[in-house]
Amino acid sequence: MTKKQKKRLRRIIIALAAFFVLLGLNRGGVFDRLPGLAVFVLYLIPYLIVGYDVIVKAAKNIAHGQVFDENFLMMLATFGAFGLGIFGDAQYDEALAVMLFYQIGELFQDYAVGKSRDSITAMMDIAPEYANLERDGKIEEVDPEEAAVGDIIVIKPGERVPLDGEVIEGETFLDTAALTGESVPRRVAVGDRVVSGCINGDGTLRVRVSSVYEDSTVARILDMVENASSRKAKMENFITRFARVYTPIVTIGAVVLAILMPLLFGMTWADGIQRACNFLIVSCPCALVISVPLGFFGGIGAASRIGVLVKGSNFLEAAASVTTIVMDKTGTLTKGEFKVQKVLPAEGMSREELLRLAALGEGYSTHPIARSIRQAYGQEPDLSQVSVAQETAGHGVSVNVEGHKLLIGNEKLMEQEKISYQRSTEAGTLIYIACDGRFAGCIVISDTIKEGAPQAIADMKKAGIRKTVMLTGDRREAAEHAAGQLGIDEVRSELLPGDKVSAVEELIKEQTDGGKLAFVGDGINDAPVLMRADVGIAMGRFGSDAAIEAADIVLMDDDIRKIPSVIRIARKTEGIVRGNVIFAIAVKVLILVLSAFGMASMWAAVFGDVGVCILCVLNSMRALRFK
Repeated sequence: MTKKQKKRLRRIIIALAAFFVLLGLNRGGVFDRLPGLAVFVLYLIPYLIVGYDVIVKAAKNIAHGQVFDENFLMMLATFGAFGLGIFGDAQYDEALAVMLFYQIGELFQDYAVGKSRDSITAMMDIAPEYANLERDGKIEEVDPEEAAVGDIIVIKPGERVPLDGEVIEGETFLDTAALTGESVPRRVAVGDRVVSGCINGDGTLRVRVSSVYEDSTVARILDMVENASSRKAKMENFITRFARVYTPIVTIGAVVLAILMPLLFGMTWADGIQRACNFLIVSCPCALVISVPLGFFGGIGAASRIGVLVKGSNFLEAAASVTTIVMDKTGTLTKGEFKVQKVLPAEGMSREELLRLAALGEGYSTHPIARSIRQAYGQEPDLSQVSVAQETAGHGVSVNVEGHKLLIGNEKLMEQEKISYQRSTEAGTLIYIACDGRFAGCIVISDTIKEGAPQAIADMKKAGIRKTVMLTGDRREAAEHAAGQLGIDEVRSELLPGDKVSAVEELIKEQTDGGKLAFVGDGINDAPVLMRADVGIAMGRFGSDAAIEAADIVLMDDDIRKIPSVIRIARKTEGIVRGNVIFAIAVKVLILVLSAFGMASMWAAVFGDVGVCILCVLNSMRALRFK
């Protein structure tokens, strides 16, 4: 509990004790023997103890031209009740009770907001305080922002990784729970990538910095967390606009009620004012204004606890309506760890020679397929004999190797160059090779399905996803083989990078009944598709910076099994928020009508405001408790 909350709690306890004492004295007839002014002062003291901040806030807001808010309504209603007491119709008990229970409601709200905020701001603790920079053989403790790309930093046992980089010496286990929600430490050794924000175990690491602090994983996460609250859901924006119109209307309605009821129906002015006070109390929109954003905040907090960062409540709201999930294949559904499965040389070409030519042709490429070919070759190719490399997007490459024109790519490249080739029916990615216009052979490469990916697809359908789609540049046979293993509903294969956006736009047009489309990807070429989809979901651990920046939701550990959980959290959150709105409006309208006809007391009005608010806040906190 914060210092502010403790202070409010003390004031509530003092005022509550005074309230019960005064209530007992009143019921015992003691006040009948006291002057009216003395009774007024006795009630005014605990009223000011518990409610002075409400009066101060209302006065400040009025001074700044912001008249109509819950502070103003509470002040006006309780002042009206005190006024009735002064003129003989004792309403002091109700006036003090209204302010007292309003503050109890505010305390509940503060506590609930704090719990939700803690779930998100726990991620703010990942910010590193320093980096151990190695300079001339000495270790210097510096601000992480001072380190540059290529610098060597030392991470000691128990320290937080300050910057992204590659391990060049040492071996340890990293605690990634703050980033990914994963409780099992991850082993890293020489050659592995480490990301900032993790906590080092019991080994010492020397790491070569790969990105400056402002581009690091920690900096990006903190920026996304800080901006999450600014992206409001449609329902939040509606409630904000509703409150701006609603509050002035009910205030004017209360004034009209206080004046017209005595004039038109012959009732006393005290009765008219009392009904107006009840009307003002119950009309406070705080149940909606607090519980709706709190519900979304709780949902975002629940997602962050499982290692999923939602960049705003509008994206959580959109995720609740997702009925179609489209996924990129490589790196999303598969590990992106390509391995050469078969080498099929043409007549007159040996297996070793075909692999050598392919390794030379792919010598400068950083694509995973190119790396798998070089790995299968087993030695470093002599790139001094390679020149004039030309790449055709979605087709392959053309290079000069030892004076020969070498073509390496898919069927489209062979057909484009009018090469007579032998088409393979092997399952996997097929790399065709031609040398000086003659077909040299084919290399079969396959990717590995991610662990848990088939279960993730099955869980998506259990969570209410009607359709799963896979997009890939692979040929149809390989794509359909992978889709069969995964349980994917629809496959779109042999796509060029630009075709993915068109495919997603077509699928968006097919959505019915307000259903939305989510796209899951990790590569730099996925960024345009992530932005075009209704909900973009990116891989945060090994995904590209462009993809993470373009996405609406980030999976911090690249585990797509968390996507069904996010969908469930989003739907549970939306259900809670909608339930709050319907319940709050229904109860308030009922008590407003009863108050207007004199059938509801001020106690009913207190329940209509504070009671409803507390119930809505407690209901919103359910969004945090997701299992």
